[in-house]
Amino acid sequence: MPVSLASLEKIIRVAGDIALGQFNDLQNLEVSQKSPRDFVTAADIAVEKFLKQALAEHYPEYGFWGEESGKTENQAQRWIVDPIDGTHSFAKGQYFWSISVALEIDGELMFGAVFAPALDDYYCAKKDAGAFKNGQKISVSSEDDLGNSMIATGFACLRSYLEKNNLERFCRIAQATTGQRRFGSAAMDLCLVADGQVDAFWEQELNLYDIAAGALIVLEAGGTITDFKGNNGVFPKQILASNKGILTELLTLM
Repeated sequence: MPVSLASLEKIIRVAGDIALGQFNDLQNLEVSQKSPRDFVTAADIAVEKFLKQALAEHYPEYGFWGEESGKTENQAQRWIVDPIDGTHSFAKGQYFWSISVALEIDGELMFGAVFAPALDDYYCAKKDAGAFKNGQKISVSSEDDLGNSMIATGFACLRSYLEKNNLERFCRIAQATTGQRRFGSAAMDLCLVADGQVDAFWEQELNLYDIAAGALIVLEAGGTITDFKGNNGVFPKQILASNKGILTELLTLM
């Protein structure tokens, strides 16, 4: 069965229903820690199990890499899945969490979808076909003055107790911009850049399953994805998503 944005959406929306079922019953949600400051819930496990089975049933030619279950065979052509990006937010009853699914073939991102079930916002993109939110085409902002910009970031580096963290960089950029946001889901942060709701997002020490789908959505919305030195590419350990107007100014502060 050929992959299409429509067929992929049907599968991901079912996964969203599974997640919402547990989100609406948080008092009975099973939560454990994979490591200090890194949580996993029964919803993460259930959503990934469903996606792994459904994607294999519909598209048996592709492998699978999920945050919770790891990698199957055939990683040259694979689905890259974060079942719930923003698990801590999910477990606290906040709405800003998402399901992230991307298809990568021979190192190239071909499809990406990020669904925020609690907000009922569905973002998707197909390579060379544009980016969409709830069926409407989207694009990055046209802001070209860093001083007027709203930027978003995250602190996975602090969760990992890394000495080279994001705090000094955040302080520099926060003082140079008008608005700063920390939402808690990198996949959704990237979608907000694609939708022009924020002008840029950066974070460090992420994993590919956190950003693969969102990165393609940004690119298809006319944005840029680089590392902190301006090299084009999807770099989980150093990702900077931006419109083209403030990229040069941002890179000087990175």
